[in-house]
Amino acid sequence: MASFPEKLSKKLEDRRGANSLRVLPAQQLLIDFSSNDYLGFAKNTTIFEGVIALLKEKNLKFNGATGSRLISGNYGLYAEVEDAIAEFHAADTALVFNSGYDANVGFFSAIPQRGDYIFYDEYIHASIRDGIALSTAKGYKFKHNNLQDLQRVINRVIALERNQGAEVEVYVVTESVFSMDGDSPDLVAFANFCEKHKFRFVVDEAHALGVFGKEGQGLVAELNIAHLVFAQIVTFGKGLGCHGAAILGSVQLKEYLVNFSRSFIYTTGLPPHSLATIYLAYEQLAKTNSLLELKNNITYFKEQLTNLEIKEAFIPSNSPIQCCVISGNEKVKNLASVLQNNNFSVKAILSPTVSKGQERLRFCLHSYNTKQEIADVLKILKKLMH
Repeated sequence: MASFPEKLSKKLEDRRGANSLRVLPAQQLLIDFSSNDYLGFAKNTTIFEGVIALLKEKNLKFNGATGSRLISGNYGLYAEVEDAIAEFHAADTALVFNSGYDANVGFFSAIPQRGDYIFYDEYIHASIRDGIALSTAKGYKFKHNNLQDLQRVINRVIALERNQGAEVEVYVVTESVFSMDGDSPDLVAFANFCEKHKFRFVVDEAHALGVFGKEGQGLVAELNIAHLVFAQIVTFGKGLGCHGAAILGSVQLKEYLVNFSRSFIYTTGLPPHSLATIYLAYEQLAKTNSLLELKNNITYFKEQLTNLEIKEAFIPSNSPIQCCVISGNEKVKNLASVLQNNNFSVKAILSPTVSKGQERLRFCLHSYNTKQEIADVLKILKKLMH
């Protein structure tokens, strides 16, 4: 076998020295406070059995799409699923991508053009950052959830060009629920700001789908601001418990992405089983009590933080993501290990995934967690913190 490059070996050693080397964990059958399966749909037998029945009904007895959607992979279920997604979200259209990563890279590498500007929250997901890096537009970050800082950065960067009459499109992107903090920006204020200045507002709803909204449509729907949003990105690997993603927007947006989004064009389509699972997961959202059970668990978790007097260690959040900041990779890994040894799957989030000094234990809540499980894991945490 050929030797490994020395400079890459050094980078691995640097990670190991900082106690932040990533390794693939073995599956552990612990009490789940770490997965993104907020509603339990990944284990939902109604969806699982319904997928087989739907594929037989549609005579989709094949294992793969056979090619990209622009060649041979655009079988009929795609149109049905995209129409159903658009209707559920009250959007003009939906375009399915193979993953949330593909959707974000595909959108931001294709839509903003040379001379345009993208302003993004400093905590934005890596997939959006990678898409911006592939774009010919210029990207600038603003302070987390800080509309005043966004205004300051925009004024500094583009005011002169706008005054000179340059044709500039401005894209402002944020997440409705941030994956590492579980918090949310004031989406209404951001949307109104973008509308006032004719900026294009883009919202990643990855961790809001299935969690917010009357039937889990997301936070944009709950706040009734969809008409102010240029594009929404929804992903199915969290609340829907399956795989894939979709971009919601206008008919022209979909047409443009089909023609210019490279992560859509140059990849094999999803297999029928994946699309059928997405279709039935959306159906299940309208029927399930899981959303109410999840909200009750979030409320109970936060009540326990107050009762145990550890609320100050947690980042304020109304979402299933509840984070306890514990500075230092080694310390937070040790605490996570103790919780895991007590049969609770709680993950340590290390730097450089989060900023140095902002390492944390990340608790992901689910509809199927019991109140006893929540109380027990937090009691252990309190003992560890004192």
